[in-house]
Amino acid sequence: MGDFTGKHGLIVGVANKRSISWAIAQAVARRGARLALTYQGRFEEHVNDLSQGLEQPPLVLPCDVSSDAEIASVFEKVDQEFGGLDFVVHGAAFAPREELEAPFVNTTRDGFRIAMDISAYSLIALTRAAMPLFEKRGGGSVVTLSYLGSQRVFPNYNVMGVAKAALEAAVRYLAADVGPKGVRVNAVSAGPIKTLAAAGIKGFSNILHVYSDRAPLRRNVETGEVAEACAFLLSDAGRAVTGEVLLVDAGYHVTGM
Repeated sequence: MGDFTGKHGLIVGVANKRSISWAIAQAVARRGARLALTYQGRFEEHVNDLSQGLEQPPLVLPCDVSSDAEIASVFEKVDQEFGGLDFVVHGAAFAPREELEAPFVNTTRDGFRIAMDISAYSLIALTRAAMPLFEKRGGGSVVTLSYLGSQRVFPNYNVMGVAKAALEAAVRYLAADVGPKGVRVNAVSAGPIKTLAAAGIKGFSNILHVYSDRAPLRRNVETGEVAEACAFLLSDAGRAVTGEVLLVDAGYHVTGM
């Protein structure tokens, strides 16, 4: 697939070795990409440790995606280091645990705001900040991560499903808006994977069992498989694809069960 030699990318959302964002970082790094990785608060040590495993030392920066000031600081430092940018991976998502445990009808105004801000609006904020850096390279690619809970109801996914629906709508609107400048925006909707975020969803192990029993491939997906799909969309091989939500879930989404 695509060669990333000479390309520079920013990957947001690495928390630990199980993060899909980390798998994406590995996939593009082994193809030659030079990266900037961001961390949020308590994950600094994890991200610094992981970064040592990449062949080319990445730029590691703090970034709270709910802060426009921190986003601006990240892109300023990335521009100083790389002199432009070829791609951005948006892997940030969060909803307060209590919003996932209570009935959806009891979603609080503040919980809704937080989930939408971090999980959906941040894609818009990051894409906007990246545009001047993309323009220096004549275009770019943005990939975000979603889940089928944006379209169907899953137990205890609640407000996060609504946030993912907003995220996918944002992908389409952003793709239409920035496409004339040579920038592509896509999402990969992954099957359930045991990440840190998934740990906050009650009954998540049951979802894993349902997928492996009913998906056409009769198994769950792995982070590496999702990462390869993302690498395709980020690379020149996906240069005609934009505004797309690519489902990588062993085919579960096609079933009626």
